[in-house]
Amino acid sequence: MGRFILRRLVQAVPTIVGIMIITFALTRLSPSDPVRLMIGAAPDVTSEDYAQLRESLGLNAPLPVQFFDWTRKALVGDFGQSFYYHRPAIALIAERIPNSLQLSFLGLLVALVVGVPLGIIAAFMRGRLPDHLIRISSVLLHAVPPFFLGLVVVLFFGVQLHWVPVGSMNIVGDSCTLCWDRGWHLIAPVLVVAAAGIAIYPRYLRTEMLEVLSQEFVRTARGKGLRERTVIVAHVLRNALIPVVTLFGGILTIVLGGSVVIEQVFNWPGIGRLLFEAANAKDYPVVQASVVIGSVLLVLSYILRDITYALVDPRIKIDR
Repeated sequence: MGRFILRRLVQAVPTIVGIMIITFALTRLSPSDPVRLMIGAAPDVTSEDYAQLRESLGLNAPLPVQFFDWTRKALVGDFGQSFYYHRPAIALIAERIPNSLQLSFLGLLVALVVGVPLGIIAAFMRGRLPDHLIRISSVLLHAVPPFFLGLVVVLFFGVQLHWVPVGSMNIVGDSCTLCWDRGWHLIAPVLVVAAAGIAIYPRYLRTEMLEVLSQEFVRTARGKGLRERTVIVAHVLRNALIPVVTLFGGILTIVLGGSVVIEQVFNWPGIGRLLFEAANAKDYPVVQASVVIGSVLLVLSYILRDITYALVDPRIKIDR
């Protein structure tokens, strides 16, 4: 196990370095000038002030010098100061990660709790009314864009019916983390985040379970007199989950980018919204830090996926 993880981490180094180069190049080659965006239309800013501000931000140095200086600092966790917030970029990201974790992982949990049973029901009731309803609902839900679904929830359930709040994480003046008010604000965005998984998991699991149910070893298990629950859980479901695990390949990246649109629609102060605002403001340090951290999370996600493969199917040996 240890050798496998170490080998995968070493193999990921060139990928992360390549992503760092591409991210740095794209931010620097973008047409907008971050200094111009910072000063706006202030009439009292002279050309000398403009040049001094660029110098203080390190934007006047040659691009190779900027890249190697940023890379050297990033290796020790220093991604620079935000142009807009005037705070360390890593500190801003660390503040927003808990907010995105609440939203993203609760959405994933709801998607699994709802989607997996629906897939099982559809498989065992193949060709009957519940199967048709689940498949049609999955297709329709998958066809609806997340931003549109979020807007519908805000306008109908928030503005019209007043069942859920329409934005932020708490009521004005309250900053609780674990309380009824936070849970109330989480209901709508969590359901919208979970909608994508609820649309996908039943179809995947239904297909895989139908394939496994037709296998010879399932008929053999039933012929031996095993209880139906044992056959389903120990044989059918466990084997059907192996391909489904592939869907969790980038599970950790949902912390960064999986809910960018939802955080914008519901005014949720998470890391996805921070990345969106930083990209609009050409806040290089925050954008670069977010992309690098997202790349690391993606690598860790694939390692966790491979380990999960071995846990679900003992025939898979990850040390080979």
